[in-house]
Amino acid sequence: MEIIEFNPIGYVKSPFKELKEIPPQSIYAKDKKAIIHIKDEYKQGLNDLEKLTYIIVLFYFNKSESFDLMTKTPWSDEKKGVFATRSPRRPNAIGMSIVKILEVEENKIIIEGVDMLDGTPVLDIKPYNEKLNP
Repeated sequence: MEIIEFNPIGYVKSPFKELKEIPPQSIYAKDKKAIIHIKDEYKQGLNDLEKLTYIIVLFYFNKSESFDLMTKTPWSDEKKGVFATRSPRRPNAIGMSIVKILEVEENKIIIEGVDMLDGTPVLDIKPYNEKLNP
């Protein structure tokens, strides 16, 4: 089996301290703000980020233990395949959220629409153009 390793580029400072507080996705947390603290060695990678409105944040579900291939969502008693859900209990515990940038200062990105737990490791950030996605 191939081993793949990731190192976080930063961590989320979020208002959500417990798993049960987190909304099912970022669109349900439009009024919730957070800060992504980027490690100093990756700070230069933030250049031009302030020109964007939205970003995609790829992160590690570091509090998720094991996984289920079939799972129930909070909205249904019907079991679904994990890949048809946003469950954090996945074979590779990788999450993705689209968030709005409010400000970029030094090594901090202040965002809105957070659905990540405080202390969540950030793996990558990518631009998101809402005009290209209806």
